[in-house]
Amino acid sequence: MSRSADPRMAFPFISGRVCLDFTATLGKRHAAAFERLPDPAALGRWIAEAGLHPEPGEVTPSDLAQARLLREALYRVVRAVMDGSMPDPSDIAEVNAASGRPDLAPLLALTDSGPALRRQAAHVAPAALATVARDAVMLVTGPLIERVKECANPGCSLLFLDDSQARRRRWCSMERCGNLAKIAGYRSRSRATH
Repeated sequence: MSRSADPRMAFPFISGRVCLDFTATLGKRHAAAFERLPDPAALGRWIAEAGLHPEPGEVTPSDLAQARLLREALYRVVRAVMDGSMPDPSDIAEVNAASGRPDLAPLLALTDSGPALRRQAAHVAPAALATVARDAVMLVTGPLIERVKECANPGCSLLFLDDSQARRRRWCSMERCGNLAKIAGYRSRSRATH
């Protein structure tokens, strides 16, 4: 999670896929939606906190606008495929445009503790978005799409990859929505018995 004075603005990295984490940069889609990417600097923080690149460099207002367009197209494509319907061609075009750009090149770096992965790009933000878009293409066209779910909390809209053994996970995470549901259930049962 990112550091912010407003806890709602913290970036949740709990979905199991970078493309799904990216869709979570718009919070509470079905309720009072709020933007976790209010400015270019926030996009730069998301890139760094997602582990895509430690130094996102200069992120422009144009990069931010492209990121938001991609995020919404990704969300609609994933939701359409989850629901068994055809994604909108304009959303497919948006995802493909981002996916077709050069992404972050993986490089081998030597550190004191041995070889390590380092990523490089001339302009980090568009390359990071290409990496996110490619992850979405691989997810939507592969078998794991069957395991993508939306959090059962009506006030939450996070998509996540259900990696539970029985494939019965309902919440984006137990620490977030699962715990809130347990508390609400307990309070409801307590009121009913009194």
